[in-house]
Parts: sequence; structure tokens; C-alpha cells
Amino acid sequence: MKISFHGAAQTVTGSRHLLGINGHRLLLDCGLYQGRRHDTYERNLNFPFEPVSVDSLILSHAHIDHSGNLPNLVRQGYKGPIHATHATTDLTDAMLLDAGHIQESDTAYLNKKLKRRGQPTIKPLYTGADAAAATRNFVGHEYDRPFEAVPGVTARLVEAGHILGSAGVVLDIEERGRKVRLMFSGDIGRPGMPLVRDPVTPLEVDYLIMECTYGDRAHETPDQAYASLHDLVGRTIDRGGKVIIPAFAVGRTQALVYYLHQMFERGELPHVPVYVDSPLAINVTSVFRQHPECFDSETRAFMRSDPHGTALGFDMLSYTLEVNDSKAINDRPGPMVIISASGMAETGRILHHLRNNIGNQRNCILITSWMAPHTLGRRLSEGDKQVHIFGESFNVRAEVATIHGLSSHADRDYLLTYAQQSGSRLKGIFLVHGESGPAAALKERMSAAGLPPVSFPALGDEVEI
Repeated sequence: MKISFHGAAQTVTGSRHLLGINGHRLLLDCGLYQGRRHDTYERNLNFPFEPVSVDSLILSHAHIDHSGNLPNLVRQGYKGPIHATHATTDLTDAMLLDAGHIQESDTAYLNKKLKRRGQPTIKPLYTGADAAAATRNFVGHEYDRPFEAVPGVTARLVEAGHILGSAGVVLDIEERGRKVRLMFSGDIGRPGMPLVRDPVTPLEVDYLIMECTYGDRAHETPDQAYASLHDLVGRTIDRGGKVIIPAFAVGRTQALVYYLHQMFERGELPHVPVYVDSPLAINVTSVFRQHPECFDSETRAFMRSDPHGTALGFDMLSYTLEVNDSKAINDRPGPMVIISASGMAETGRILHHLRNNIGNQRNCILITSWMAPHTLGRRLSEGDKQVHIFGESFNVRAEVATIHGLSSHADRDYLLTYAQQSGSRLKGIFLVHGESGPAAALKERMSAAGLPPVSFPALGDEVEI
């Protein structure tokens, strides 16, 4: 068996790992590289393998850095199934259609600028039609229900606890009379996080491909994150300001809504308007409501006690679909909370809210997730006092605060625990989905704990096991 690391290798985005087994090719994830456009366009457009040569694909979860290049893969010839949990197929359907439209609109905008400069235009990475075509390859599965991925490989999807529908992928492989169990962690969640169930740790695996996003950091506990959110929102409300939160449409938006719902329901905060201003987040939230089987027991109990019977709706909450309604939010005085995409503050309606509110010291820009290098979210989180939005320069006078405890990625302690529970058969660990600093720190801790050899493959590396 060969494993080729074609994405999320010594970086966080672009998850893509190709397995060669019994003469067949199985791809784990097909995500987008994210960052500067001129750095990522060619990397996303061109695959280091022929898409038509891949027999099967398993998708760990719906986030764009894991699913976002599926339309391009299918457009270039991939014809096989895309296996995932039922919740992931529904979420990814919404995510990819949105991504296709963004590709088209962003490319149209960029081409106008290129034409004015007399430069050649470009094509979108893929279109909405390409995204719709890719979703027709989806095959949904229940958790813990085995299925054949390719001949000689039985796959099983187990709860990853990262977002709704997220899964670790357990592969039982028989090749030339030899049996091997390989696990791909996908993105590993954290015990005790809102809405989703806790992750299932590996059990008796031979090899482990696992993420290491926060291999050098200990998070706040979920209770501490709740308290931090309460403090920051309460403080901003007291001074009549607006809380502006760039949030991923999948997972983070719903967790924030659920926490705020609890705070208002318990009387811990004065009731103020809360706006979820993201068409994609609205579509995604409807998918969440369709899959209560993925919620944890605490969320189901809260829903039973809630007058509305839901974790994701309350009296002062508005989901803003229309553009005119989105624009009107900026004409209203605070206090209020605005949750909007994109999560890294690079595109979408969040840019309009930042432009209109970043210069007011009563307001708070709240960072709740990892931000890729060179993004506006990263610049804000690193304390830049002047930023550019839509080509204009703005002084940052609003408070900028970061809550690390809302991360849906495991921290260094849980990552170590996760690996340690892999069982006595474990022979090797491959760290992916992380930058060099976190990977080195986690590798050192794993070695000190007596775990088997740990490697940090570079892009394009191939190993045979």
C-alpha cells in the first residue's frame, strides 16, 4: 500500500491524500488550498494525478479545505463515488453550490480589472453547474456502518466531533494476504463542545494519519470559552456597541447561536438583536435542523426544554437572507451581535460590516477561529492597526478580541490522548493538516510519550507500508 500526501501537508488547507491499494486508487478528501489567490489558483486547478484514475473517494467532512475542490475533480474526469455521512453530503451540497457561485462572481470581478489593464482573463476554478454535477456522486452512509471503498478495503465512518457529520475514516485493508488497519482522523473535535457529539478515538489501528492544527496549544475549556464570550458580548452591550464576528458558515455560526441562545434564555445577558447575515449559514442551519441525530445529549435536552423546541432559534435572532436587509443592519444603532461569513474575513458580507464598524471604539471584532496567513482575519488577530477592505484603508479603532476555546479542533493534550488510544498495534503516525511549529511540538510530545515513529510528510511525499 502506498500513501501520497497531496494536500494539507506541512500546511493546514487543501486536504488530499491518495492511497494505492490492490491496484486501485482511493482518495481521502479533496479540499481547496486557501490563501493568496495568485498562490492558490494553480495549485487548486491542477492535480498531481489524473482524476480519472481515482476509483473512489471518502470525504471526512464538509469544510471547504476538505471538500472544496470536488467540483474541479469531477469536471476533470473523476467518475467514482464520493462517500460520506448523510449529514456531510447534505452540508457539502450547500457548501459547494455556494463555492461555485463565489468562484464565478469573484472571477467576473477580477476579469474586469484584468481587462482594464490589458491583461489576459482567467476562468473560474469551477462553476455552480460543476458543483451541482459533483454532488450527484455523493453516497451517504450511517456512522459505524461498514462499506466497501475499493476491492479489499472495508471502510467505516466514526464520529470525529468536529462539525455536524464529521467523521474519522477507519480502513480495514487486505492486500496480498496481509491485513492492515489504517485510520484517517479527518479534523478531530473536542469533548464537551456545543451541539455535536464527542469524538470517537482510534481503536487498535496499525497506522494513523492525523491532524495537528493545534499541536502546540492548550485551548480554554468549553466552559471558559462560554464565559469569555459572555464577558466580551456583555462588555460591548454595556457600552452600546456592536459585536462583529467573522464566522464559518458551518459549525462555528451554529455554536455561537447556541451559546447566545443559552445566555439569553438564562437571563445572563440583556436581550439584544442577533443577526446571522450569511445566506450560506442560513442554508447550513436548515441542514443542522434536519440531522438532530448528530446532536449531543445536552443539546437534545435543551431543545426539549426550549419554548421554540430548537437550539438554533430565539426571539431576538434574525437570519438575514436578502441583500437589502443585510445593508439595513449597518443603519441600525447598537447594541447588537452580527455573525457573518466568510470565517477568515476575506469575502462575503462580513467585509461590509467590518468596513462600517471597524473605526468605532465602542464596537468589538471577535475572532473565534484559526485564520490563514495573509487573510484579513489573520491581520486583525495579530493586532494590525490599519487594514485594507475593498481597496480602502481603515484605522482599527474597534476592540479586537480572540477566543481560542471555541475552536472545533483538538488541542495538544487531546491530540496526544487521541494517538495514545490507538492501541498496541500502532506502528506509525503521519501528521498532516498543520504548520511546522505545531507539528514539531506535537511530534516531540508523542516521542516523549513512547509512541511509535512520527513523521510530518511534505507535499508530494509518498510512503509505502
